[in-house]
Order: sequence, then structure tokens, then C-alpha cells
Amino acid sequence: MQSIYWVLTWACHRRCVHCYDDRFRPYVRSALTDVVAEGQRAYEAILANLPDDLGWTDAEGTRQPTTLILAGGELLIDGVREELFYPVLDAIARRWPDNPPRISIQTTGDVLTPDHLDAILARGVCAIAIASIDDYHVGMKGERKFRFMQEIRTLMASRGVQETSIGGAKDARLKSPDASSRPEKGAPTFLFFGAQPDLWIGELWPRGRAWANGLSNADYSVNFCARWSGAKNFLKLGQAGSEIALEPDGAIYPCCLKTKAPLGSLAEERLEDILQSVATLPAIQALNAGDPEGMGLTSGWSREEFRQKAVATDGKGRQVANVCLGCDRYFDEHLSAELRDLRAVRRSRAALPA
Repeated sequence: MQSIYWVLTWACHRRCVHCYDDRFRPYVRSALTDVVAEGQRAYEAILANLPDDLGWTDAEGTRQPTTLILAGGELLIDGVREELFYPVLDAIARRWPDNPPRISIQTTGDVLTPDHLDAILARGVCAIAIASIDDYHVGMKGERKFRFMQEIRTLMASRGVQETSIGGAKDARLKSPDASSRPEKGAPTFLFFGAQPDLWIGELWPRGRAWANGLSNADYSVNFCARWSGAKNFLKLGQAGSEIALEPDGAIYPCCLKTKAPLGSLAEERLEDILQSVATLPAIQALNAGDPEGMGLTSGWSREEFRQKAVATDGKGRQVANVCLGCDRYFDEHLSAELRDLRAVRRSRAALPA
């Protein structure tokens, strides 16, 4: 894969109103132990079921390392950092000692300390995304986010971590002060992003608390499926453009927003086996093409019917149309059951207990 987006835990120190999944929230005492244990139980099997040659080939035919994007929740909070995050980083180093993946992490940044930064750099993290630069994260509204960005820049400079800019930002304050230069080869990097209109997600998706709070503004013209981190090309194992998403228990999805049901579980099966199996389904082929409207063409759903079903009422009582909603309905009515049946066939062939 070109990249794998792996949510290690649902534990977070925030409960942001725009979050795409309500499971991201604070957990305390035994609840924190339990939610972290979900990731602890699965990560060794997940790593074992990823390809031994974890890489992809670019347009020039050059082999490139897969980017493992590790995220939460928040990976640096107490109860997660030492118990799950650092052990996963150490396990990745053991799994691919000779040809390691490129490790990128996402963090809100407000819990990042010099000691944390030293620890993750020593464990092979080479890219850090500060993912809270928007007005939805408490403490970041208005000008405060720009003061916070300067604090992060000072910390990163002290460790030689060089800033890169994410594409599309119009406000100069959201870009690297030295945006015209390229980071030194091999140097660790960081960038800022968030739910700004011109920074990463101008649209908020019909998912989680964003949907429940009536914040989603991605209409039917916004086809996330055809974007990077959408489902397009996810089946192209080892090729450019391929990405999958993982949940803490190993559940695998074709996009980072996640479909209504997983394709399978990397805690149980090899990635190659799951992708080869689900690729036989026409609806999955449509997602791989970035064409969710085409999911049901072989099972009686016309494109017009898909559009009619791609409408739902959000938490503010607004009727919203979006292709993700149509995908959800198709999963509800057809695809979830088909994926369960395929999984049962694979388990039977592997003589796994039911």
C-alpha cells in the first residue's frame, strides 16, 4: 500500500463537536484501560498480517516505503502513550528491521512535550501532523491557533524537525514561513492541518458528531470516495494511490471515513487475502473506481435510485445529500451481508473456528 491509516485507539482528551466518530472521547479509570486494551490485543496480529514487503511502486518504477499513519484519539496522553503507542512503534521496528515503513503520526499537539518528541523521533517517527488547527478544537479558536502554531514551531526547531506546508491553504499564517524551500533529505518533518475552509477539510463529513451536530456541509457534489484517503484505488496493493484504514481491533475499511461495515479483520487474516476476496464484488470494484453511485448497478440499483437514497436528515433537522450517505444505504441493504458471507467462506477455507 502507499499508505495505511491506522487508528490505534479511541481514547482522546477531547470530545470535539466536529469529530467523525463519537467513540473518540475521554475515557477514565477502568474504561480507559479497557479501550486501550482493544488495541493492545490486536496490534501484533495486525502487523503480522501486513505484507512482508511493505511498499509500493511509483510511476517511475521506483520502490517506495509504505507510509504508516498512526492516529487516535490522541496517542500521547497518559494511559495510551507508554501502554500502546510506544510498544506499537517498537513492534513496527521488529517487524520490518531492514525495510521499515515511513511512520507518520497525527496529534493535536497540545499534549506534545520535548520528552515525547525525543521518544517518538528515537523510535522512527519521521512525520508529525498537528491536526488541531481549526476553530472546533477548544483553545484554538480565532487567533489562539496561530499563537499555538508558533509554540509548536519553536519546539520542532529545537529538535531539527522541519516544517512542510499542506496544499490549498490560502492564509499565509497556515503555511510554513519557509514554504519555498524543501526539507533536507532524511530530516523529520511536521505540518499543520485542521477543519479550516481552505486547509484539508473545508467540508465536514456526514459522520459522527459532525453529523449529529448538524455541521456537515459536504453536499452531493463532494465525492470523497474519489479523493485521496477515499476508496479510490484501495485495491491496488503495492501501487500508487492505494490506501486502507484500520480500527484498533484490526477492522479494515476502504476509506478513512469508513464504510458501514468492515471488509474483514487484520487481526484474523492477511491483507492480501481480504483484498483478493472482496475484489470479486462489483460494489467493491465501484468503490475502488471512486464511483459509489455505481455500487448497485449489477444488483438493481440505478444511479438515480442511489441518488434518491443518498439523502438523510442531520442533527439540525436539515436534509443533506452526499454520496457517503448513499454508500451507507447500500451497505445496509446489500453489501454488509455480502461481506459477512465472504468472510465466513474465507474462515471456513482456513479452518478457523467460527
